[in-house]
Amino acid sequence: MAVTTTSAYLQKFSSLNPNPKSRISAMASNKKVNKYNPNWKKQWFGAGIFVEGSEELQVDVFKKLEKKKVLSNVEKAGLLSKAEELGFTLSSIEKLGILSKAEDLGLLSLLENVVGLSPAALASLALPLIVAAIGVIVLVPDDSGALVVAQNTVAGLFGVSAVGLFIGSIVLDGLQEAD
Repeated sequence: MAVTTTSAYLQKFSSLNPNPKSRISAMASNKKVNKYNPNWKKQWFGAGIFVEGSEELQVDVFKKLEKKKVLSNVEKAGLLSKAEELGFTLSSIEKLGILSKAEDLGLLSLLENVVGLSPAALASLALPLIVAAIGVIVLVPDDSGALVVAQNTVAGLFGVSAVGLFIGSIVLDGLQEAD
């Protein structure tokens, strides 16, 4: 028994196509792959030894920023002078030790790991935070001033975090878009 290739299969059925100018083609997503999970063990729940995943996306943030001319756009917009007017200068960054604290806390490696995340995953994380913010507003009683302050503070933190994740997902999607 001979193995039929995709092109032979398509040629066989192209004669059935009433419009000879249109072409039938087989397509598959480039993003989905089957991955082998070496830590897999048989359980009554969960995925199998082979799970469907996506290709690992390597993003060079600096090249993307260079292509999008972010630094020249910051310069043209005058953002640096506006930051200086607000008291945020390079010398103030140096005095506060922000760069060394970021290095000590591992924020640069965290940023590198976040850049490799899926933008859809970040946007999906925003939804439970929005629900939690609404839940805090609805469930926490308005009996005293302290409860109202606590309610607004917690709901505000959840809301700001959700908006930050959503905006971050949009920015990350822009950085990861194909060339």
